[in-house]
Amino acid sequence: MSSNSVVYWGTGRRKTSVARVRLVPGNGTITINGRPGDNYLNYNPAYIAAVKAPLETLGLSTEYDILVNVSGGGLTGQSGAIKQGAARALCDLSADNRKPLKTEGHLSRDPRAKERRKYGLKKARKAPQFSKR
Repeated sequence: MSSNSVVYWGTGRRKTSVARVRLVPGNGTITINGRPGDNYLNYNPAYIAAVKAPLETLGLSTEYDILVNVSGGGLTGQSGAIKQGAARALCDLSADNRKPLKTEGHLSRDPRAKERRKYGLKKARKAPQFSKR
């Protein structure tokens, strides 16, 4: 990475994961927490596709490298957070990118998270076995 190249930032969140994504002009490599992206995502095609989706929507998958710092949650939440962060960074790149990314749903924060456990229950909704006598 040369010092005069332009860097685009985006932050993505999903479940308890937070991803800080940088887009740098390059050849399409993904680096997550200092490791190759496919290695970090355990070569899971669904996770890798999710991370690459915003760039592929715009046809820029070989134009930019994705550099990510991600923390919290598991791989599902992290790959979703990276997807949103990359989409936000692409919006910084050009305002014209916003509409196609929005129609594909890459910019919306997925609000689904684990429901908290309530007292008197074993899990969020699972009650202990009922005994009549």
